[in-house]
Amino acid sequence: MPTVSAVTAAPAWDVRRLPRADGKFFLVTGGNAGIGYFVAEQLAGTGGTVVLGCRDAVKAEAAMGSIRSRVPGAELRHMRLDLADLGSLEASVDALGLDRLDAVVHNAGVALDHTPRRETKDGHELMFATNHLGHFAPTGWLAPLLAVAPGSRIVTTGSFAAKSEHLDLDDLQSTHDYRPKRAYARSKLAQTLFGLELDRRLRAAGSTALSVVVHPGGALDSLTPARPPLHARTSAERLRALPAALLVQGKEAGAWPAVRAVLDPAVRGGQLWAPHRFGLRGEPALETPQGPRADTATAARLWTASRALTGIDPAGIDPTGIDPAGIGPNGVDPSGAGSLTDHHL
Repeated sequence: MPTVSAVTAAPAWDVRRLPRADGKFFLVTGGNAGIGYFVAEQLAGTGGTVVLGCRDAVKAEAAMGSIRSRVPGAELRHMRLDLADLGSLEASVDALGLDRLDAVVHNAGVALDHTPRRETKDGHELMFATNHLGHFAPTGWLAPLLAVAPGSRIVTTGSFAAKSEHLDLDDLQSTHDYRPKRAYARSKLAQTLFGLELDRRLRAAGSTALSVVVHPGGALDSLTPARPPLHARTSAERLRALPAALLVQGKEAGAWPAVRAVLDPAVRGGQLWAPHRFGLRGEPALETPQGPRADTATAARLWTASRALTGIDPAGIDPTGIDPAGIGPNGVDPSGAGSLTDHHL
């Protein structure tokens, strides 16, 4: 009688029992605080080397000290990274000192709740520049390092808020109609569209790198475990937050989708991972992009506009500049993405 080979099912994903990643290198932007800190802490527990990308060396040292107190022997580094300063990004990547990169988690971001509209020194609206352009551009500079590691991951962090927004391709930087909460949601929609479009372009180029999009759901400080001196939480704050825990979660749990996107061998490029309970809380699960997040035409036009604004093509592994055939005279995108002249900068 022929023997039937047993098929071993892949183990269920357990957010508290992560697979080992010894010898791998991970970069987490904004890894010194918030969700990014917990992404870094959880990845450090797998044995991989985690690089915290952030502007402030003192804050990075505090974060690394906190991680080491919970993960003895954690391999950690700091990379100075100012996402709002496009001109500094190439030098930051050059200073990284790695010969390969297994994953980058594009996590850092800024959210403003008030007017007036703020710009970077490059003349870009601050949230669009930091959250979107500040990750679009360094992906191009990191591409050679990612290409060396088979199956490397580019994980881009969107937001639940992006579900209900639409991009205005004629006013990507909210020059004419600035509303802070809407500008933030649009910057996160731009990140989502970028991550999904990047994977389409990587597949077309035959790359083994995977681009995955995640979002943390609802992640509140008041539900986040204390990490003194980075984050403290009183008993009173914890009690007041308990009703909210029925709908949302803390930032430790908000890190789970990104960590799974980095480590789970079952994850595929072009996927979106988010908390499984209404996209707001719980363990990470696949979510189907719908509405504006699934608009491939807008994603392609956003790519062309972003390439013109940064001079980088993240999928081309060619950080020497843009393809002039893609941009018309005076910086106008012939696909209709809108003028890229000074009123957009």
